[in-house]
Amino acid sequence: MQNLFDEVATLDARCYSEFFLSEDILMEHAAEGMAAFMRENFSKKAKITVVVGSGNNGADGIALARLLHGDYEVALLHAKAPKSPMALLQKKRADALAVPAITQLESCDVIVEAIVGTGFSGSFNAPITTLINQMNTLEAYKIACDVPSHGFFADTTLTMGALKKSLFLDSQKDAVGTIKVIDLGLSRKLYEKESSWHLLDENDLQLPKREKKDTHKGSFGHLALLSGEKTGASVLSALAALRFGTGLVTLVSFEKEHFLHIPHALMYAHTLPKNASALALGMGLGAEFSTNELLNFLNNELPLLVDADLFHMEIIKDILKRKNIVLTPHPREFVALLQRTHLADITVETLQKRRFYYVELFCQHYPHATLLLRGANVVIGEDKEFFINPHGSAKLAKGGSGDVLSGLIAGLLAQGYKPLEAAIHASLAHTKLASDYNGADFSLTPND
Repeated sequence: MQNLFDEVATLDARCYSEFFLSEDILMEHAAEGMAAFMRENFSKKAKITVVVGSGNNGADGIALARLLHGDYEVALLHAKAPKSPMALLQKKRADALAVPAITQLESCDVIVEAIVGTGFSGSFNAPITTLINQMNTLEAYKIACDVPSHGFFADTTLTMGALKKSLFLDSQKDAVGTIKVIDLGLSRKLYEKESSWHLLDENDLQLPKREKKDTHKGSFGHLALLSGEKTGASVLSALAALRFGTGLVTLVSFEKEHFLHIPHALMYAHTLPKNASALALGMGLGAEFSTNELLNFLNNELPLLVDADLFHMEIIKDILKRKNIVLTPHPREFVALLQRTHLADITVETLQKRRFYYVELFCQHYPHATLLLRGANVVIGEDKEFFINPHGSAKLAKGGSGDVLSGLIAGLLAQGYKPLEAAIHASLAHTKLASDYNGADFSLTPND
């Protein structure tokens, strides 16, 4: 698990004031870290082009070109003339060593994009947009300095000092490539401070264990799952819970003909089982149940998983009063939830640009609930703790994948996991299982 930050300017400032490391020293270490990556991965015959902007991101790129000059065939392309003091200083140094400069893009083996960093919030003019498009079309290995500038698609992002949250927006999933943190002259443990946001690593996964031998099916919980109009969704969730260690899984419906063709491993009932240890509802729910029937199912204090159709219903405001609850919306459902709770009236597009803000907003108002916002990168929040699972892939872009995830979480709730733990470990298992799938990317199904 790694820390994530909105920005690192405050961490840099701490280096200046507490550790007596100047801006120049930090920049030299950043450039040397990037140069070390180049030396480890590319032969001295490689032709390298570094495209730089006018600020300190560009200064990092100029310093990198200087360090590689003499060992590699390096060329600097100034997308903008240097303006920041460090960019002007680095250009002075590069000029003194006669680092070659070019005025238009040429073919190369490696291209480094260092146009703007995390402090840039504007938009590019037409010439820079055209330049970035040209960079993308080059048959070269593409590296982003700190963060990819808007529109650039990197094979690797070499980010400075610490991980930035902006690297893990859904919109950046295809742009960042592999991410590597470059140290700035001191250990990351010393450079970083505590953060409320964390990046989940695959080795953070803790699977259910059955170490005690004197057990029975009742030892591992009993999940009751309300089955609605689309029976397939609830069946997928139920099977996922069963596969993930839950001892008993019961589908509940008030319709007598509802369970003619469900898998034999699942139980079914028309009332809530007395020994249920957790509940789940929403997956394929539809409009089959009245509000009173839903309230009757929820007339208890059991841990609860809520998904899908529930986020569009007025009853969600009553459900949010419960403790031990996990919510698993996809973006459109989360937008509906924000509207229902009067926290925000936004579009899905707006949400996707500010996912982290709206997750924090929701958790601020409902600190007792665990929120899992699905997406290319899953965001999990509870109270003031937040986590990102970046290990998802396009393999999971298939109807029913969300139902499986909900079943995995609900299954852990039934086994006694706390809501936040259930969301984290089920999400990691979900992405891990998909990444381990050996078939074609497009062929993964929820049954797999």
